[in-house]
Amino acid sequence: MFSRPSERQFEQTVRAYSADLYRYAYWLCHDRFVAEDLVQQTFERAWKHWRDLHDMACVKSWLITILRREHARLYQRMRLDTVDDDPETLDLPSCVQADSQLELEQMVEALPLAYREPLLLQTLGGYSCTEIAAMLGTSVGAVMTRLTRARHALRAHLAALEQTRIPK
Repeated sequence: MFSRPSERQFEQTVRAYSADLYRYAYWLCHDRFVAEDLVQQTFERAWKHWRDLHDMACVKSWLITILRREHARLYQRMRLDTVDDDPETLDLPSCVQADSQLELEQMVEALPLAYREPLLLQTLGGYSCTEIAAMLGTSVGAVMTRLTRARHALRAHLAALEQTRIPK
């Protein structure tokens, strides 16, 4: 027979794993405030199901799983605002040059199809990671990974372009 975890054990668990969960959440989202919210939501969800936990030995992996799912839910709820205006009619910042639209299109086109497809579905189509995963026949995690890699590749390319444009 197993014993159900107590409130005291939950408090000890919060103290023991808060820092680890925060580090993992920050690694996922790279935003201090979002990471704090994710940890809070993780412990809130864990508290709701605390009495259902049967094995205290696997509490850390259980909490990490909850945190990962809360992070995924964050992006499922997020909807990007899309604009149907012609790019030439938009008021762009002065730092954006006329050829930047073409450069951006070329950068996106240079991405591997596995990265380009989910990126365009999310940014242009406004689809959630779950919807994209269903369309592409893959997992939500794979979609999130591909989106992250696509953004990193675009940032790296933009940084390289900025380096070449800096006047000496």
